[in-house]
Amino acid sequence: MGLKRYFAKRGAILFGVLMVTLFLTVILVGSNMDAILKKGIAIQVRAEIVENKDLVAGFAGTDELNSYISNQIEQRTKTLGLDAPWYSPNRIGLAMYKILVLDFGHSAFLTSDSGSTAVGDIILEKLPRTILLFTTATIIISIIGIFVGAISGSRIGSKTDKVTSAFAIISSSFPVWWIGLIMIFTFAFSYSIFPARATPPIPPSDPGYAVALLYHMTLPIITIVLIGFGTWAYLVRNFMAGIMQEDFIFVKKTIGLKRRKIIFGSALKNAAPPIVTILALSLSGSLGGAIITEAVFDWPGMGRLYFEAITLMDLPVIIGATYVLTVFFLVSIFVSDLLYGYLDPRIRTT
Repeated sequence: MGLKRYFAKRGAILFGVLMVTLFLTVILVGSNMDAILKKGIAIQVRAEIVENKDLVAGFAGTDELNSYISNQIEQRTKTLGLDAPWYSPNRIGLAMYKILVLDFGHSAFLTSDSGSTAVGDIILEKLPRTILLFTTATIIISIIGIFVGAISGSRIGSKTDKVTSAFAIISSSFPVWWIGLIMIFTFAFSYSIFPARATPPIPPSDPGYAVALLYHMTLPIITIVLIGFGTWAYLVRNFMAGIMQEDFIFVKKTIGLKRRKIIFGSALKNAAPPIVTILALSLSGSLGGAIITEAVFDWPGMGRLYFEAITLMDLPVIIGATYVLTVFFLVSIFVSDLLYGYLDPRIRTT
């Protein structure tokens, strides 16, 4: 199977998975999605009237204005086909389309920093902060983990290997919220090196907001790296341990190649496909697991938004956040498939 055909096949499969996910989402939320769409129409009509002062001035009283609003809502409801039952094919298709184009309606309780209640605006404001935090942490974790894991895997049974394995077990045994609380208590309250809250106290419009955001994200990044790099190193160590026993590695040792070149030039290169796959999945998985971490550190991202939406039962935000995280997960799988197929041509024939 050619590379382009392999990419097209994987893309079609994942797009099908996304459509099935959308369909199940609409079926599960049912009448609640119906209420979200109708509420969005009502908010849109009222917003247009508020912006058109000449139109408001033309009404004799509030009764006439309310009657006009009701008629407009009713007309638009019929135009979009929302007068039909939510389980009709047209309604299900419309709901799937709305979610697909990030039109999730308006939040019942939450707003963006700019004051918008549109779920799309809220998510687009929070998402870059989560990507910034967890992408940075994942890159640092992968760099340290690959280096330590490669050294450990090439020296099975050594002190480095034993320390790496022990640290991986210990670090993965503690929940991130517990380590987070200890880090906050130690470095925010005991020594006052970092702030206790990861949310900058200044508004996003302030010129110094970017610098403040980077400073406030330091403690969460340190915590995430401490929790994650041991497991990464242990996984790479296991990949390397098997490859170091291969015949081609023995040949390279026999001809006198330097150990560092064998480890990082040959063995690590052959371990690249599974490592790249884990890296891609880690990026999306970290976004999905951001709820607890961001809630502990009060980081203004998708995780805290998800936590607040669940606490308030804000269904439009919950649906929007779930869809966005699902898309990120599917994209990461697609990217890992592409990289795996590129690095290992044998995969394309399956």
